[in-house]
Amino acid sequence: MRVNKERNRSLLVCGLMSGTSLDGVDAVLVRLQRRDDGFSIRRLAFSHTSYPRGLKAMLLKNSARDSSNVEDIARLNFLLGGISADAVRKVARKGGIAATKIQLIGSHGQTIAHLPRPMRLFRKKISATLQIGDPSVIAAQTGVPTIGDFRVADVAVGGQGAPLVPYFDWLVFRSKSRNRVLLNIGGIANLTLLPAGCSLNDVRAFDTGPGNMVVDALMQRFYGRQFDVNGRSAAGGRVAKDLLAKAMRNEYFRRPLPKSAGREEFGDRFVAGFLKSTAKMKKRDIIATASVVTPLAIHEACMRYGRWKGGIDDLIISGGGARNKFFMTTLRELFGGAAVKTTDEFGIPVQEKEAICFAVLAYETFMGRAANLPSVTGARRRVVLGKICQP
Repeated sequence: MRVNKERNRSLLVCGLMSGTSLDGVDAVLVRLQRRDDGFSIRRLAFSHTSYPRGLKAMLLKNSARDSSNVEDIARLNFLLGGISADAVRKVARKGGIAATKIQLIGSHGQTIAHLPRPMRLFRKKISATLQIGDPSVIAAQTGVPTIGDFRVADVAVGGQGAPLVPYFDWLVFRSKSRNRVLLNIGGIANLTLLPAGCSLNDVRAFDTGPGNMVVDALMQRFYGRQFDVNGRSAAGGRVAKDLLAKAMRNEYFRRPLPKSAGREEFGDRFVAGFLKSTAKMKKRDIIATASVVTPLAIHEACMRYGRWKGGIDDLIISGGGARNKFFMTTLRELFGGAAVKTTDEFGIPVQEKEAICFAVLAYETFMGRAANLPSVTGARRRVVLGKICQP
């Protein structure tokens, strides 16, 4: 489809990302303009708004089938919308502008259920996904048009609804001469395969398995800490080979594409199973073994789906896991022939990438362009993502 210049105009956009770490909202303020070869992205400000004490526990409770409560979910939907609106105002102040000068907001929302595998319900095959932090609340409280619920349309046409970042990866990181893997290590780890000179139809992407999620849960359980700072606990332990082998036999790692994961696969049930045979192990050895699962699953996935002529040239990493030195060291050992980098080296800070991605997705939706990739999600067709909520 030929795009006119009006649909490529410059917009001031705020992108919001709330990930599986359940720790708060990342907000980025960017000036975006579509180009023939991708996007012009000018970063203006970034901020993180932490969730109040106790909210993570409440979100975890309401992300589990046996403990969720419909009244809690309804209230959390509005609460997170209000926290997201606060995050918009905060990043606007940091950027030195009035929030009302922002032209568009793109919000991922907070996932509390992701059920892409279809089941039969009243004679219909149903897949589902649910992100709370309603975009209508954000729009009403900021006075800025807001786009959210990006995953729903893809799921509605048979897709997994995730990952959505690969469209952004292709726009921003593809290369004519280098085979690249874009890796984001959040609560869940996901990667995008970009062979040299690839078209949109050539892109493959999926969740490889846990990112920080399992290690974070163990750190909280053993030490009362939110995460393993710089991977220090893992670096001080020894990997238990039998326990690692058991973890790597998880069904998800063998599941064919398309696939996406969440707490349903690597939350409390996975952690409980992982801990069953660790009674005599030292805590740091358990942390070390769990920490190896993440890079090993990433490497095995790349070896299965990224076997290109010339091999992988660049492994480009973002997300909180990019600050985990144990992850990074292990990935460099596993991907010996590739240049292991972070998105920092490409002008996109590791913590900001996903928020920038949802700013870009909001721009594309506002301009009426489809941004899902059926080759990635398994959707029957390309669709415009998200819901536009007016203030």
